[in-house]
Amino acid sequence: MKLYNLAALTEQEYRNLLRRSETDITEHFPLAMEVIKRVREEGDKAVLDYTLRFDGVSLEEKGLQVTEKEIEKAYEELDNLTGDTLQYAAANIRKFHQQQLPTEMWVKEIDDGLLAGEKVTPISDVCLYVPRGKGSFPSVMLMLGIPAVISGVPRIVVCTPPAEDGGIDTATLAAAHIVGIREIYRIGGMQAIAAVAFGTETIPRCRKVIGPGNAYVNAAKRLLYGVLDVGLPAGPSEAIILADKLADPHLVSLDLLIEAEHGPDSASLLVTHSEELAQKVTRLIPELIQKLPLEKRRFVEKVFNNYGGIVLTAKLEESIRFVNDYAPEHLEILTSDPFSLLPRIKNAGEILLGPFTPVTLCNFLLGPNAILPTGSFAKTYSGVSVHDFLKRSSFGYVTPEGFARVKKEAIHFAEVEGFWAHAMAVRERAALFSY
Repeated sequence: MKLYNLAALTEQEYRNLLRRSETDITEHFPLAMEVIKRVREEGDKAVLDYTLRFDGVSLEEKGLQVTEKEIEKAYEELDNLTGDTLQYAAANIRKFHQQQLPTEMWVKEIDDGLLAGEKVTPISDVCLYVPRGKGSFPSVMLMLGIPAVISGVPRIVVCTPPAEDGGIDTATLAAAHIVGIREIYRIGGMQAIAAVAFGTETIPRCRKVIGPGNAYVNAAKRLLYGVLDVGLPAGPSEAIILADKLADPHLVSLDLLIEAEHGPDSASLLVTHSEELAQKVTRLIPELIQKLPLEKRRFVEKVFNNYGGIVLTAKLEESIRFVNDYAPEHLEILTSDPFSLLPRIKNAGEILLGPFTPVTLCNFLLGPNAILPTGSFAKTYSGVSVHDFLKRSSFGYVTPEGFARVKKEAIHFAEVEGFWAHAMAVRERAALFSY
């Protein structure tokens, strides 16, 4: 397990640590451009061809769209424990996101006779991208679908990659049933992003696509930016545990494994000014790794050899500075008084406080959204929320008296910027109505 002494790092070593597994997606641009061009020109045929080529799945028999019967069957066949768990998680996620809903409309008299306000409207159609990758992700369906439904989006489309037999993961379909989503397409990858960007004979064009994906998906999103809204950047999973000498080394070690098991390109770091804690965690991690299945062990070992490990600082203030510079997707604070540090954390997708709030809970069922910005984008982006599915329009109304009051300033401002038609519209309006 790597140990980084922060004070001893060169500038380049520090930058490399901050970069984590930052993938240069531009290497995938040529293939993504080919896929986008063919899907735009050939529609369903290209989508089917690429699904066979990239996923090894023929959809000629099943078709691109999941049937209502398949969705209902998945929900009915779900075992009781999984069904109850999904329902409980959905209830909590729903409660949290309901609190985010803004006022539908507000108006304020900015000055006498000058009224201005905003109205909020849901986006007309949105595609939720639910990956399949290394496993089943019904949690992503809940995290994307629930805020979309709460926001009132009229048309919600889901794209998710098929299994080898062309079917869709049962738990993911059941989660869609719980959320109330019925329009699902069994496609993923670059071809899915291109399909919703332009529309095909079967798949509708959408104004926005949102959801995590691999480097190929992100390459297609980057190239299609401007054709459709591609949402927040969500790449490989990452987490920091910020801990002091009072943290339980066993809990710290357990929680370091959470993000590390996502895949070899994940990042999982302990940041601490306690050398004693660092040493204890270093000894514990190898023991805990052995308790994982072989595939997960391999992931974790690669993470701790590449983008994970322990960052040892001189003091708590230095640890906090590093956290804000790194801007992690998940931040877990295991200190004597975690709430006291909350105001000092400026950059993190989510902040989990105390020993009973592991990432596991927030990933699945605490309520906050688990689709979060990665790769330092927590410095400028927030996690998925109802706001991702809404747009604001400002409006204004000026009374005759208000117009008379501000006409002089309006004309002058227009002339300062050289907009003579702007000025004329006010000047002649004032003359026409004797104001």
